[in-house]
Amino acid sequence: MAQIPNLDTAPLNLNAIRDKAQKDLLDILLTIRGKKCLVIDPKLGGTLSLLIQFSRLKDGDVELRHLSADPVQTDSSNVIYLIRPQLTVMKTIASHIQNGISKGIEKKYFIYFVPRRTVACEKILEEEKVHNMVTLGEYPLYMVPLDDDVLSFELELALKENLFDGDTSSIWHVAKAIHKLESSFGVIPNVRAKGKASTKVAELLNKLQTEDPVNVDDGAPEINTLILLDREVDLVTPMCFQLTYEGLLDELLQINNGAVEVDASVMGAQQDAKKMKVPLNSSDKLYREIRDLNFEVVVQVLRQKTTSIKEEYAGVKTTTEISELKDFVKKLNSLPEISRHVNLAQHLQSFTSKPSFHARLDIEQTILELQDFDSCFEYIEEMIHKQESIVSVLRLLVLFSLTNAGLPKKHFDYLRREILHSYGFEHMQLLYNLEKAGLFKRQETRTNWLSLTKGLQLINEETDTANPNDISYIFSGYAPLSIRLVQHAIRSGWRSIEELLKLLPGPHLDLKRGTPNHIDSFGGAHFDRVPDGRRSLVLVVFVGGVTFAEIAALRFLSSQEGMGYDFIIGTTRVVNGNSILEAIVQSSG
Repeated sequence: MAQIPNLDTAPLNLNAIRDKAQKDLLDILLTIRGKKCLVIDPKLGGTLSLLIQFSRLKDGDVELRHLSADPVQTDSSNVIYLIRPQLTVMKTIASHIQNGISKGIEKKYFIYFVPRRTVACEKILEEEKVHNMVTLGEYPLYMVPLDDDVLSFELELALKENLFDGDTSSIWHVAKAIHKLESSFGVIPNVRAKGKASTKVAELLNKLQTEDPVNVDDGAPEINTLILLDREVDLVTPMCFQLTYEGLLDELLQINNGAVEVDASVMGAQQDAKKMKVPLNSSDKLYREIRDLNFEVVVQVLRQKTTSIKEEYAGVKTTTEISELKDFVKKLNSLPEISRHVNLAQHLQSFTSKPSFHARLDIEQTILELQDFDSCFEYIEEMIHKQESIVSVLRLLVLFSLTNAGLPKKHFDYLRREILHSYGFEHMQLLYNLEKAGLFKRQETRTNWLSLTKGLQLINEETDTANPNDISYIFSGYAPLSIRLVQHAIRSGWRSIEELLKLLPGPHLDLKRGTPNHIDSFGGAHFDRVPDGRRSLVLVVFVGGVTFAEIAALRFLSSQEGMGYDFIIGTTRVVNGNSILEAIVQSSG
C-alpha cells in the first residue's frame, strides 16, 4: 500500500494542491542542467514522501542524499540543498561549501528554502563568506495533504514558538497557506477565530487579500466557513489519552507522515528486517472504516470480520457453484488489510490490557470531573516516586493543573520539589517554562473548568462507545472542548456562548469577507447548504496542532444525520500530549 494518500474522495480538489507541489519541485530540478545531487533536509524527507515517489526524483541525472554534518561526496557538478530556513542548517551547508573549496573541488551550489528564504539565513551565508558561491531560491510548499480531509502546514514547533519564544513566524505561514487555498477555491466569506494566534491569522488574511487580491467574482467560493482555533485555547484535550484506534496508534507507536514503524515481528514477518513501515491512510478501506472508532469497538469489528471469513471458507469447501467461489475470492482480497490491522490491534492490546493502563484512564476521568483532589494528587506523587517517564508524569500533572487553574501553593511547591529530587535539578528550567506558559502553576484564582464542563456539556456519563450519538465517545465520556466550540460556531455562532468564550485564553472575532452576495448569514443561522445545494464546506484550522481524536470527532459530526457540513482540517502539525511536552522538555535542556 502506498504511503501517498488517495485524495479522490476529498470534498475539495486536494489533488490539484499536491500536483502543483510535485510540479514545482520537478521544475526546480529541470531548470538546473547537468548531473545534480539533491540534498534533502531530514525534516523534509517525510513531508516529501507524502507528495511524490522518490523514484520520480531519481529519474535521469539526479542522485538523492539526506543532509548531515558530513560533507556531500558526489561526482555531480550541481549540489542542490532543499531545506527549512534554520540557522543551524545554514551553518552545516556553509561548512560543506568551505570543505569543498579547501579541497579545490569546483561545484555549483543551490539552496532552495521551504517555503521561503529569510534574512537571518542569508546573513549566516554572508558571515561564513560563502554567499557569492550560492544561488538561492524558494520552494513555496505551505501545506501537504495528510489524507483526503487533513492538510498539514508542517510547522513542527508552532506551539512552542508561540507559547515560549514569542516567535510568530508560524502565524504568517498559516495565513499564507490559507490565502493560497483561497487563490484556488475562492475567498472564504465567513471567518470565526478564537485565541491570540488565530485572531492574528484572521487579520493577516485580510491584509494578504488587500496586498494580493483573490478574484471574488468567479462564482461562489468552495469553502464557506473558516474556523481558527489556538491550541492554547484547549490544552486539556491533548493531555488526555486518545482512545480511538488511530489516536491509540499515535499514542503508542507514533504516526509519522501517515505511517507507523514497528518491529517486523509485530506484523508477523519472518524475514530478517528489524523494522517495518506500515502506511495508514484512507487508501486502506478497512482503516478508513475503523480508524475513528473507540478501540474496544475496533477489536469487536476485527473479530467479526475474521469469523465471517472462517465461516465462509468452511462453506466454500463443500460448494460446487463457481459464482460462490468467485464471491469468496473477492472477499479474500481484503485479507491483507484484515491481517495488517489484527496484528496492529494485537500489539496495542499488549498495552491496553494492563491494569496500569486502566488505572491511568480512571484517574484522568476523575481529574476531568474535578473529583477527589487528594487521590489524584497522590497518584501523581506515586508516579514521581516510581520515576515513571517524566513526560508521562508531566502529562497528568499539566491536566491536573489546567483543570484546577493551578495547584494550591503547598501542593505546587511539594510536587515541584519532588520532581527535582527524582529527575534531577537540571529540570529547573523545564518547570520554569511550564509555569511561564501556565501549564503547571500556583493556583491564584478559582477554576472555571466546572462552568465550562457544564456550559459546553463536556462530561457525558451515558456514553455508548459502540453506538455513539455524541463526540464524547472519543474519550469514553469526555467531549473535546475544542470540538464543542466548533459545534457552536457552525450551529448558532459564538454569540450563544459569549460568556463561556471569555473564560478561555485569548480574544475571539467574527469576520465577514468577500462580496455581499457571497456572504452567508453567519451570525446565528444555519449555513449547511450553499446555493447550488451542495453540503457546506467548513475549514477548521488548529494553530499549534490537532490530535487524531479531534480529527475523529469532526469526522463523526460530519457523518451525523441532518448535519449538512463537510470538514477539511488544517493544522500546523498532528500532536498528542507526549509530542507537545517532549518539545518543551528538549528546548528546556
